[in-house]
Amino acid sequence: MRGFITPERLERIKAVLARRQKDVSLVMDNIWDPHNVSAILRSCDAFGIHRVHLYYTSEKWPDLGKKSSASAKKWVERVRHDDAGAMLDSFAAQGVQVIRTGFSETAKPLFDFDFTRPTAVILSNEHRGASPELVERVDQELYIPMQGMVQSLNVSVAAAVILYEMFSQRRRAGLLDSPAFTREELDALTLQWSDK
Repeated sequence: MRGFITPERLERIKAVLARRQKDVSLVMDNIWDPHNVSAILRSCDAFGIHRVHLYYTSEKWPDLGKKSSASAKKWVERVRHDDAGAMLDSFAAQGVQVIRTGFSETAKPLFDFDFTRPTAVILSNEHRGASPELVERVDQELYIPMQGMVQSLNVSVAAAVILYEMFSQRRRAGLLDSPAFTREELDALTLQWSDK
């Protein structure tokens, strides 16, 4: 397949990878609706997120059709987890701040967080909220300030708002001006993406 890629396609792949962010991500916490999951993946691709984490313990990972996901699942790496402690310990070892979405009295507005730091934001299940084992270990909590009568946004819309704030902060800080990956990583990813 690699021999058939056009020069234009190769340049597009290289340009996209040069702006991919490897130290910010989302964690999908048992999000079950395939339309929401597909929309979140599309937003991740649009805002340059390289990897998402899938924490699925009480829900089954939804079957994503090609049409509904608009092929975004091809371009966003997915890492599965079923052990909260191991996942959170891995983030801590990498110096990643972990924030969950929610509405407790200690939750802070989205804009109060520094997303120029390595960050993982946990998006919770649409009906039950965050998994108790994640609430127990993740103290930082954010909410999106709402100006209307409703309390919250759909999880996929909330993801897009959070990702846009991440993108905006990082752009202003100049973090998008040079690749987040090393030259060797970029070369390997270019080869992988050329086969997709």
